[in-house]
Amino acid sequence: MKKALILIHLILLALMLPSSCMKWEYGLEENFDTSTSGDGLFICNEGNFQYGNGTLSYYDPKTKTVQNEVFYRANAMKLGDVVQSMVIRDGIGWVVVNNSHVVFAIDVNTFKEVGRITNLTSPRYIHFLSDEKAYITQIWDNRIFIVNPKRYEITGYITVPDMTMESGSTEQMVQYGKYLYVNCWSYQNRIIKIDTETDQVVAELKVGIQPTSLVMDCNYKLWTVTDGGYEGSPYGHEAPSLYCIDAETFTIEKQFKFDFGDWPSEVQLNGTKDKIYWLNDDVWEMDVTADRVPVRPFLPYNGTIYYGLTICPRTGDVYIADAIDYVQQGMVYRYSKEGELLDSFYAGIIPGAFCWK
Repeated sequence: MKKALILIHLILLALMLPSSCMKWEYGLEENFDTSTSGDGLFICNEGNFQYGNGTLSYYDPKTKTVQNEVFYRANAMKLGDVVQSMVIRDGIGWVVVNNSHVVFAIDVNTFKEVGRITNLTSPRYIHFLSDEKAYITQIWDNRIFIVNPKRYEITGYITVPDMTMESGSTEQMVQYGKYLYVNCWSYQNRIIKIDTETDQVVAELKVGIQPTSLVMDCNYKLWTVTDGGYEGSPYGHEAPSLYCIDAETFTIEKQFKFDFGDWPSEVQLNGTKDKIYWLNDDVWEMDVTADRVPVRPFLPYNGTIYYGLTICPRTGDVYIADAIDYVQQGMVYRYSKEGELLDSFYAGIIPGAFCWK
């Protein structure tokens, strides 16, 4: 759900299916305990829209072993429809399942469900402000939901100005002091700034069409990349750009323009937050202080569909998700920070987001 091509693919899949809600299916439970494994990586496998085949995988970098479908195996229940993202707070993993309208809370060592937040529109990401307050962004909704994670309850909403329910899209969240910055992606072209004490949008910054991701580096600079929309879109189509934004002044400091027809995505940072990475067919790497993008990629395009990206905060290893054809099990490739292939393994269908334990 990151590119127009992917959106078309999902629509075609939906047309092939009968209209129905996600049904939880139950089987036998397995027992897991990864408490002694140290570093671990969760892979959110989106699955196909309306198929209900989204899954969660767990990879141990030390032993180079992967366990697929760990949520289903631990809970005897399917995870749901389009597994979008995951974050960990105090030993609990919060798994956002977009088209099932739910956020699951799981024990990160046993993968057992400990709670869930329901009645969401189409959740994308969750960001914690405290143990008792978090925001959940949405697509197809002009509101950001305010929740109490301890009680798994929705407690309020933040309505984004000049955004309709039909074109509503809020995505990733980055906090700087009491302010939270959110990129508005689908059919949008702005970053919004929220005062977390008043739960109000207090400012916005126009960027290019469809900013797809948002991170903050070691110098408190926000980075976002726009995909430029798509040909024939009523909201416009333009060359994409990579933006560097000062969090304090909320102004654009740098803009790196790509060629028309490029489709960059997935801006990520290394552990020290002094290098950024992104996908644009190839995998690219750049110092956050650079004044121009590199000439050569970190990893060249090899005919595959790079869909997700993460960097190990401890070792600097680079992990790339390959969606292959959006139907069969995807692959994850692990490279050293020097670009040497260290491992590869099968995950679930459409591996996209990652979460480090």
